[in-house]
Amino acid sequence: MKRCFWVDEKSDIYVKYHDEEWGIPKYDDRELFELLILESFQAGLSWITVLKKREAFREAFDNFDVDKVSKYNDEKIAALLTNEKIIRSRGKIQAAINNAKIYKEIQKEFGSFSNYIWGFTNNKVIKRTSKDIPVSSPLSDKISKDLKKRGMKYVGTVIIYSYLQAIGVADDHDFDCFRY
Repeated sequence: MKRCFWVDEKSDIYVKYHDEEWGIPKYDDRELFELLILESFQAGLSWITVLKKREAFREAFDNFDVDKVSKYNDEKIAALLTNEKIIRSRGKIQAAINNAKIYKEIQKEFGSFSNYIWGFTNNKVIKRTSKDIPVSSPLSDKISKDLKKRGMKYVGTVIIYSYLQAIGVADDHDFDCFRY
């Protein structure tokens, strides 16, 4: 079975992520929140690093319950900073809490975060037509700008483009990949 060029066939976690998640449209707000937070933690690191720590992140971040994460206090931040199973970056942890609060505001404004994010494409998946996979796009520029305007952190255009790929808004599977 042919997969995208970036998949390390020796890594079960990468194969499973590619085959069962990446580029598949997601609409569940909890799942959308999880991937947004994980993408922000990936900044400056490899995605495989995040994938390997994903279960620990789920445990540490209350299964990405946006209501709980939005209420994290200094005590919780301190506990997260000592958790060796996750990426321990004070800035990224604080951004996750901040972004959870804004995420909730977006949910309130649009009825769900799914409505907000999919509204940028009128609920349509953007399928890649070029051989090259971009690292950003006019769409990711627009969403990044809007999220930053709302006060989110670690949501630059490259992170947002990667997020759009992860949640299936941008379907960038290789043309010869079985998922294309």
